[in-house]
Amino acid sequence: MADTAQTTTEHPTTGHPSPDHATPSTGPPDAAQRSAVRSLLRLWPFVRPVRTRFFIAAFVAVLASCIGLVIPLVLKWLVDGPVAARDPGGVWLGGGCLLVLGLAEAGLFGLRRWLVARPLAAVEAAMREALYRRLQRLPVSFHDRWASGQLLSRATTDLSLLRMFLAFPLTFLLVNGTTIVVGCVILLVQRWTLGLVLLAPVLPLMVLCSVLEAKYALAARRAQDQLGDLATVVEESVLGIRIIKGFGRHRSQARAFRDLTRRVRTTELRKARLLAWIWGFITTLPEIAIATALVLGTLQVADGALSAGTLVAFLSTALALRWPVDSIGFLLAMSNEAATATDRYFEVMDEEAVAEDAGPADPGDEPAADPGGEPPGERGGLRFEGVEFRYPDAPADTPATLRGIDLHIRSGETMALVGATGSGKTTLTALVPRLYDPTGGRITLDGRDLATLGRDEARALVAMAFEEPTLFSATVADNVLMATTGTTTASASASGTGTEDRQEADLLRALEVAQADGFVGALPDGAATQVGEQGLSLSGGQRQRLALARAVVGRPRFLILDDPLSALDVHTEALVEAALRQVLATTTALVVAHRPSTVLLADRVALLSGGRISAVGTHHELLRENAEYAALMSGDTGRREREEAR
Repeated sequence: MADTAQTTTEHPTTGHPSPDHATPSTGPPDAAQRSAVRSLLRLWPFVRPVRTRFFIAAFVAVLASCIGLVIPLVLKWLVDGPVAARDPGGVWLGGGCLLVLGLAEAGLFGLRRWLVARPLAAVEAAMREALYRRLQRLPVSFHDRWASGQLLSRATTDLSLLRMFLAFPLTFLLVNGTTIVVGCVILLVQRWTLGLVLLAPVLPLMVLCSVLEAKYALAARRAQDQLGDLATVVEESVLGIRIIKGFGRHRSQARAFRDLTRRVRTTELRKARLLAWIWGFITTLPEIAIATALVLGTLQVADGALSAGTLVAFLSTALALRWPVDSIGFLLAMSNEAATATDRYFEVMDEEAVAEDAGPADPGDEPAADPGGEPPGERGGLRFEGVEFRYPDAPADTPATLRGIDLHIRSGETMALVGATGSGKTTLTALVPRLYDPTGGRITLDGRDLATLGRDEARALVAMAFEEPTLFSATVADNVLMATTGTTTASASASGTGTEDRQEADLLRALEVAQADGFVGALPDGAATQVGEQGLSLSGGQRQRLALARAVVGRPRFLILDDPLSALDVHTEALVEAALRQVLATTTALVVAHRPSTVLLADRVALLSGGRISAVGTHHELLRENAEYAALMSGDTGRREREEAR
C-alpha cells in the first residue's frame, strides 16, 4: 500500500528525520474505515445557524437546473410544430420561450450565489474562531507535540477548502444528482430503448469512480499533511533567519525546502493523474453512449418510428446532462479533499481541552481552616507535597521528571531553586501556574489545593517570567500590561482611580523595577512603540527586562521567575536586583537561579537533583555543607563529579 506508507524526511533545520506530517496522528486514515460522508456530516453544527438560507439556495439551484431540462421539450415542440408546419409566428414564440427560460436559469444561479456568499463566510469565521478558542484551551503538552505549521494550515488552507466545498461541490452534488435523475426520467419517457442505451455506462462508472476516489482521498490527505510540514519549515526559517544567516545555512535550508516542495509536487501530480483517470472514464463512456443513441435514433427517424422533434429533444436532454455527469468526477474529488480537511480540523477539535475544575473565587479570601486542624498561617505560602510529574509522551520505562517533591515556601518568602541542567527546574516552576498538572501529589497556594482552583484563578494569583522571553507584535505597553487583564479594573474601582491612570502607574512602576524605563523612553514612541514579531527589534536583555516587567506589573501574590536575569550585563543585573528586592518583599516567590548574584535575592535555597529536592537551606549553609551545591555555584563540574563518585 504505497499510498498509506509514511515516509520520513530530514528536518531542514535540525537535520533529524521527521515524518511527512509532523503531527501526533498516524497518517491518512484507512480507506476501508474512513467515511467521507460521516466526516462531512460533522460540519452540520456550524452550518445549522444558516441552514434556512443555505437550503433556499440549494432549492433555487435545483430549480434553475430543472429549467434547463425544459429547454429540450420546447425544442421538440418547435421542430415537430412550427418548424414542420413552416409557421414563423410559432418559431418566434418558441424562440421567446427559450430566451425567457435561459434568462430565468441564469438569474436563479446568480441568486443562489448571492444567497450563500454571506452565510458561508460566517461559517468559515465561526469555525476559525472555534479552532482558535480550542487551541487556547488545549494543554501545553498538546502544543509540545504539534508543529505550529500543521495548526496554521488547519486554520487557513483547510478552512478555505471547507468553505469552497460548502459553496460549490456540496450544492452541485445535490443539483447535478437531481438533474441527472430528472433528465434520465425524461429520456426514458421520450424513448425508453434509447434511454437504456444512455444508462448502460452507469454501473461501470460507479465501480471505477469508487476505486479511484478511494486512492484520491489518500493522496489528498498526504498532500494536506505535507503542506502543513511546508508551513512549519517556512515559519521556522523566518523566525530563525538570524541563525540561518549567522551560520551560513541558507543554501542547505534552500535545498531542504526544495526537497520538501518536490515531495509536495509529486503528491499533487499523483492527485492530477488520478483525477485525469476519473475525468477520462466519466467523459468517454457517456460520449460513447450518446453516439450509440444518436445512430440508433437516426435509424428510427429514417424508418418513421420516431419523430425528428423527439430525437432533437432526446439528444438535447442527453447533451444537457453532459455537464452534470462530467462534473461528478471533480465534485467528488473536491468532496474528498473537504472530507480530509474536516478530519484534520476535528483532529484538533477532538483533543481534550483543559477542564475548569473549579469556579473563580476571590483571590483576597483567606484560606479556610484545614480539616486536620493546621492553622492557616502554618500552611500559607506555596507548598509542594509529594509532587511527581511525568511528561505524557515520555517512555514508560524512564523515570519521572519530578519524584517526591516536598517543599514549603513560606508566605512572603523568596526561595531560590538551583540545580544542574536537566534536573527539572523549569518543569517544577511550570506546575505552579498549571501549565502542567502534577501526575502525583499536590500543590497548595495559601493552603488551597491548586487542583481545586480554576486555571483562570490560579493564573490571577501567580505571575511568571520565563527564561526565554516571548513578546508579541504589539506595543511595549500592551506586552507589559497583558498580565493585568481582569485585575486592573477591580483595583482601580477599589482605589477610586480611573483604569487608564492605574494602568499607566502600574506600567511605569513595572518598567522601573525591571530597569526598562530608560531604553523604553528612548524608543521612537516610548511605551507606544511597536516591538515587532517576537520582539526581535530589541536586544535579548531588553526583551528579558520587558518580560520581567510583565511578571511584576500585576502585583501578584505568587511570583515565579525562571532565571529572569540571564541575558543582563553585570551592571544592569545589579540595578534590577536592587529594585526587585522591593517587589520580592511583598510576595511569595520561587526563583530559578544559576548565578550566586541571583541566589542572594532569596531567603532560602532549594537544591533540585535528579528530580528530587536534595537539600534546603540558606546560601551560605549549602555552600558549607553541600558539595554538589558548592560545585554548581563555583562552576566546578569536575569537583561535583568527584563528590558524586565517592
